Amino acid sequence: MHFKVSPSRIADAKVTVPGDKSVSHRALMLGSIADGRTDVSGFLAGEDCLQTLAAMRALGVSIAQTGPTEISIDGVGLQGLEASATALDLGNSGTAMRLMAGLLSGQAFDSVLTGDSSLTGRPMGRIIKPLSQMGAEIDSDNGKPPLHIHGRSGLRAIDYELPIASAQVKSAILLAGLYANGTTRVIEPAVTRDHTERMLRSMGVQVTSKGHRISIPGGQALTACRVQVPADLSSAAFVILAALLAVNADILIGNVGVNPTRSGVIDILQSMGADISFENSRQLGDEPVADIRVRSSELLGTSVDPAVVSLAIDEFPVLFVAAAAASGSTVFSGIGELRVKESDRIAAMVEGMRNLGITVEESPDGAIVHGGGFTGGTVESFGDHRVAMSLAVAGTAADGEVLVRNVDAVDTSFPGFCSCMSSIGADIEAVEEDSA
Repeated sequence: MHFKVSPSRIADAKVTVPGDKSVSHRALMLGSIADGRTDVSGFLAGEDCLQTLAAMRALGVSIAQTGPTEISIDGVGLQGLEASATALDLGNSGTAMRLMAGLLSGQAFDSVLTGDSSLTGRPMGRIIKPLSQMGAEIDSDNGKPPLHIHGRSGLRAIDYELPIASAQVKSAILLAGLYANGTTRVIEPAVTRDHTERMLRSMGVQVTSKGHRISIPGGQALTACRVQVPADLSSAAFVILAALLAVNADILIGNVGVNPTRSGVIDILQSMGADISFENSRQLGDEPVADIRVRSSELLGTSVDPAVVSLAIDEFPVLFVAAAAASGSTVFSGIGELRVKESDRIAAMVEGMRNLGITVEESPDGAIVHGGGFTGGTVESFGDHRVAMSLAVAGTAADGEVLVRNVDAVDTSFPGFCSCMSSIGADIEAVEEDSA
């Protein structure tokens, strides 16, 4: 499947986007090991989260889908998971792979975690190392999936300094820490998203955060609760980008999660001159949410502070497009982590921008993007959902038709992307390969 995008007139609108993928993954995992029934609303029924749902069912958890975005989880308690008869296929999701590795390291049974060709090519050494220090026994293919996790009861607590800021690695260690003897501590080099800590606390678990140090005593039971999943800021970022690149558009995106540990994309865009504001700020469960108003803006190039990279790590494809549309040059540095996402996102966005007429200088851990106008052309998404959607939005502001190739992965995080974008005036059509 490809996206065929024509120059578009983005119109004033009020829209919603699907539920937060990070929160949905965690609701499934934590609800499964809680005592009692966890009811989840706003659940993201995208392919990634549905793979996690299937994995938890394979581990003996009863999970009912009671509506398009509602699920009910009958938790089995901290020690209630059962061995799966088959390998657990986590599709395209690095979040699921890393968090599940932490969750399963303390179980008394063996497990195998695998995924699609993209996921089995991603490095897992960064979780294997700390989990092994806790006593887990994990076999891999030179640090890549499949991961064979050998049953091991009674992990030991550790103090672990993350070499690279990563919410996924932090969360894997904290989940393993639930099964460890003693108090497990994680020290971050920079703040990362804290959805795991917030949800654990909402389920009665003592998790202490002090500066960059997070601590969790082992052996604590989780108590089921109601989880309300906010709209995903990462998905909202594509609507925000489309509005910013448009002429005289005023768009309101409802009920978006604005957790300060992941709202770096808003801060960076505002530093470039973006007219973005929060309205009706409130709490949805343990997560801060707001309606986001965005108006078309003249963007200016900037130098992005590497210190905020961890707060916007998933949104850099969006920021590449914003930089390409800005006046002047934008410098990205300290973003080497993007090279080991669903694709090498630095290389993918550099190639995409160049194919649309933008001058970009690439470096090992970043790029310099020189602003200019987008031409039409054909670009490759490399099977990466965020690259595909970012390039599609660039096409709405191009001076000719843009074909974005191989976009099937978009359904992993943003089912209904085309219809959502069409509702604000974007001319984006999904087409089969032979009609492209």
